Amino acid sequence: MKVLPFKIPKTENDILIVQENRGHIFYDQLHQHEEIQLSCIISGKGTFIVGDTIRDFQSNDVLLFGSNVPHVLKSDMERGEESYMISFFFTSDSFGSHFFDLPKLQKAAQLLKDANFGVKFLENQTYLSLLFKNILQQHTIRQFASFFEILSMLAQSQYETISSFVNTKNYTDDEGKRMSAVFEFVMNNYDQKIVLEDIAMIANMTPNAFCKYFKQRTNKTFFKFLTEVRIENACKFLSNSSQLSIADIAYTCGFFNVSNFNRKFKEIKGITPTRFRKSFYLS
Repeated sequence: MKVLPFKIPKTENDILIVQENRGHIFYDQLHQHEEIQLSCIISGKGTFIVGDTIRDFQSNDVLLFGSNVPHVLKSDMERGEESYMISFFFTSDSFGSHFFDLPKLQKAAQLLKDANFGVKFLENQTYLSLLFKNILQQHTIRQFASFFEILSMLAQSQYETISSFVNTKNYTDDEGKRMSAVFEFVMNNYDQKIVLEDIAMIANMTPNAFCKYFKQRTNKTFFKFLTEVRIENACKFLSNSSQLSIADIAYTCGFFNVSNFNRKFKEIKGITPTRFRKSFYLS
């Protein structure tokens, strides 16, 4: 499977690309591509990483990744649910070199600028999902019209930028393989004890060299990233399972001390695990 950089299949004359991804998993390797990616998750749940941040995704989520922004989407395979995503791929110059400089497109231009940090939209998801699904039955000209209808709606909608730091440099194949292997190992083994020597070996580096390498590319230490992955997965358990205790969830997500789990959770999420859970189960 290819890693960074990733080429979007297209012909020489393609301006706007519409692509379906359907199966048990999405393309779950860290990758980047020149094209801006606007995607709607039609079905499926999982986790995605963009820049220095990990978040969860679910059905009807609409996500926007800027040009050359490294990202990865990992489906929750244990759920047995099909992952299905519809995406637009385009560049800032697809419609003309100064198209998004037009005064009436200022909001869209700002949205594309924010896409360099990854964007998740916070409203109109159900209607947007319907628009995305309708695109597949449309001819090329109608697809263009639908794309601009979606882009116009998104530019007016509430959204959040996901990451605070994104390294958009073009990775070599070796760098891509290294970072992809590290992310994949963490996402598959976050519930286990991970020591620096183990992850440095995955990256084929000395521990000291790996620490510097990871910090330069994510603007955070490896263990801060690992803690965030564990907390994000704990959030899934807290919101989906009322049977597991807080302690059970802490241990399931790789914390071996409940006090430390509570402290780290509040540090990252701003509230305690108990309050986070109550927000989902209060009648």
